[in-house]
Formats: sequence, C-alpha cells, structure tokens
Amino acid sequence: MAIKVLVADKFEKQGVEGLAGLGCQVVLMPDVGAEKLPGAIAEQDPQVVVVRSTKVGKAAFDAGRSLKAVIRAGAGYDTIDLAAAKAKGVAVCNTPGMNSVAVAELTFAFLLALDRRVVEQTNELRAGVWNKKEYSKARGIKGLTLGLIGVGAIGREVIKRAKAFGMSCWAHSLNMTPDRALDLGVQYGGKTRDELYAMLGKCDVVSVHVAANPESQKMCDAKFFGAMKSGAIFLNTSRGSVVDEAALIDAMKNRGVRAGLDVFENEPAGGAAQWKWTGADLPGLVGAHHVGASTDQAQLAVAEEVVRIVKVFRDGGGWENRVG
Repeated sequence: MAIKVLVADKFEKQGVEGLAGLGCQVVLMPDVGAEKLPGAIAEQDPQVVVVRSTKVGKAAFDAGRSLKAVIRAGAGYDTIDLAAAKAKGVAVCNTPGMNSVAVAELTFAFLLALDRRVVEQTNELRAGVWNKKEYSKARGIKGLTLGLIGVGAIGREVIKRAKAFGMSCWAHSLNMTPDRALDLGVQYGGKTRDELYAMLGKCDVVSVHVAANPESQKMCDAKFFGAMKSGAIFLNTSRGSVVDEAALIDAMKNRGVRAGLDVFENEPAGGAAQWKWTGADLPGLVGAHHVGASTDQAQLAVAEEVVRIVKVFRDGGGWENRVG
C-alpha cells in the first residue's frame, strides 16, 4: 500500500516528484494553514504530513487516524506540538543542516548592510537625495570581532565567512569546550551565562544561532544587551523567542546597538499579512521576513532530505532525524 503524504506548505517540485517516484500518493495543499490543517488531515487521512511554516498543534495530531510522522522541511521544530505527537505515537522529524549556507549568507547580508547603511542609502536615492558626505563614514568589517552564540551547522558556516572577511571569532554554546573552540579555529567563549556576558563585551558583532527551547527563551535580555559594547551590531536569524524585544529596542534607542533581524517574537504565521514590528522605525535596523532558509539552493536540499527520510522508512528503516 502506497504511503500517503500530505504536503501542507510550499514544497519544491523536485521533492514532490521524488516522493511520487518512491510510490507515494502525494496530496498538495500548500495554502491550507494551521487552522484548517486538522480538517485536511481528517479528510485525507495521510501517513505523513510535510510542513515548513505551518503550525501543527494538538488538534492536527488528534485528527490523524493513520498519521505516522510529521516532517518539518527545515531545521527548527518549535511550530510542532511535540507533546501531542508523543501522546499519539507520531514521529516528528526535521532536516537539519540543509539550509545552513542560506542562513549564513543572510547573516552576512545583514552585517554588510548595517556597516554600509545600504537601506538608508537606497531610501534616500529613491527620495531623490544624494548624500555621499554622510554615507562615506562606514567602518568596514575587516578586523572586527564576531561573537557567535550557537555553533551548529549554521554557526560553523558563519565562522567560515567571517574568516574570509578577516574577522576574528569567539564562540559560545552550552557544549563548548576549549578543545572544540580550537578545532573550530575560534576563541573560547564559554558555556555558562557569566562566560557569555564576558564574551559579549569583547565583540563588535554578536550573531545568534540557537534553537528555540526553554533554555534559550529570552536569553537575549536586558543583562545580555547591557553586556554588549555600545554601538555593537546584533544579528538574529534563529528564532524570535530568544530575544526580549523590549530590551533590544531599549538598547537600540539608548546604547546605539544596531540590529539585523530575520525573526520576531510575534511574527505572522502565514506567508502574507499586515503587520509591523514595534521597533520597525528605529534607525540602525535591517530586517527581513523570516526568509533565512528561503533560497532555491536551500529548499532543493531540504526537499531532497524529506524524500530521503520517507525512503528510509519505506524501505523498513526508522524515522531518521527524529526529534520527537
């Protein structure tokens, strides 16, 4: 009997073709959304659901009579109710590392845009203003010190690019050791909060690459931003939940911190909406729409990994990349 796969988000054509090539029955509902997902699962009765940004809550798992797995076509899985999945005996899998280069590239897009004030310059050009005198004051990033928080696949790609730009790097993570730092070619930024705060004071740029979990919830708080240098750059391409946004806005207003943000705490769940971040009008902000992983290259790699996960299961193996 063919495995029935409900694709409840946008998904690469090559991924759909790959699933079909495995003999799967593929149902495409890319615009179903979180609210209608339980009804779609009840109607289609799939064994596998594939999602990207669509939230999968308890009602969705309750609706899955034959559901065996939810595969997140991406690395993070905080949009999936792991407790509900466990209660129903449903596997939750992800595709770690497939989008790491794309996120690292956006991280550096933010850094360069902030240093050279690309957004402000573009806005003035569009307004008919020529102000070479004002915008000839960039510092340049060669020789700056970058502090990384989290050194998984994305963090390691950021390190490669930082070195290419002539930056020095410090790295902090919960499992960091001096030997691991040596292997990565970075300075040891510790694994405790006190060591993190000490590292922040040394850095011109701070970039966050951690998973959303109870330990990381609002870790970037008033004490965190208070430990950063005045005028430093803060970059977040991980999850909005790791930042106390009121503390960040205060640091931007009163300590000259500049920010490059791809993620926000209460960002819309869908692909399009009318929404404005509280600090959107502050100077020194470059923002994006949670698109760090959204390059053609990354999404093709993610799609291929989804197909591989399903193939392993079809061939009698377990659910690979299982996180719940």
